[in-house]
Amino acid sequence: MAAEFSPTALKDLDVSLGKRTRLHRLLYEHGPKNGTLMILPYDQGLEHGPVDFFPNPASKDPEYVMKLAKDGGYSAVAVHIGLARKYMKDYAGEVPLVLKLNGKTTIPSDAQAFSPLTGTVEEAVAIGADAVGYTLYTGSPAQDRDIAQLNQVRTDCERFGMPLIVWSYPRGEAIDKKGGQTSLYAVDYAARVANELGADVVKVNIPKKVKPEKMADYEKLCSKDDDYKQYIALESASEEERVRRVVESAGKTLVLISGGEKMPDSDLVKKLEVVMKAGVTGIIFGRNMWQRDHKNAIAMTKQIKEMMGKYSR
Repeated sequence: MAAEFSPTALKDLDVSLGKRTRLHRLLYEHGPKNGTLMILPYDQGLEHGPVDFFPNPASKDPEYVMKLAKDGGYSAVAVHIGLARKYMKDYAGEVPLVLKLNGKTTIPSDAQAFSPLTGTVEEAVAIGADAVGYTLYTGSPAQDRDIAQLNQVRTDCERFGMPLIVWSYPRGEAIDKKGGQTSLYAVDYAARVANELGADVVKVNIPKKVKPEKMADYEKLCSKDDDYKQYIALESASEEERVRRVVESAGKTLVLISGGEKMPDSDLVKKLEVVMKAGVTGIIFGRNMWQRDHKNAIAMTKQIKEMMGKYSR
């Protein structure tokens, strides 16, 4: 008989004292303060360019986002080194920092997806970060360099007692031919890779049903071996069941669900309810929050925190 599922919590992690201390601050001293995480990412200026700020021009100013993180009581804000150094001074100690350590622009083709380092773990320690973030493109043709680079970051994280959050994103032609970036196969694999490579926390997207134009390739993948047929069976499963599968594959790695593009309020609340029931540790919503004006963003933040308060870890 299978053991009853229980969401992973800080007490379940075998981590160093430094990591445990920093994770405790994020999980229990900021945000919902009940073992869940609510992180506000603001790395899109590098990853997407300024276009994401057009729906709310005020969001182009990092001060707007920092103030939102403080007023909303987020678990942390996630930014690159330049913004951390230039804009965190007035929020140090009040808004925890996740320092993104690698990134890229969208200008070149994504076929060889790879994000070079933009910062170091040592810099993260020096500016008071409570965690670092690393984007890993699982399945990319450049994943050999990516994994090697991540390994160095992971080693430094162990040396400095710094929690490692891996943005684990399926990418590349091979992924596109196997159901696409958001298929359960791809997201499930990405979560497991983060677990296998030593991430303390993994950020993934919600696995979606495979698009009709990609279904033939997905069925081909899943029919070649009995082990893969489970993915076809799970195409008809509920969203909660598919997310639960990803959480289980992540094992003793805490799971964050990405918000992605801004969506209607009702869809956002429904999404949050589903993923929390499925056992994720929390959410990392950026555009869905700072593309709103401050008043509406704070109102939505309050609603999210109240809901997450029901899911102590």
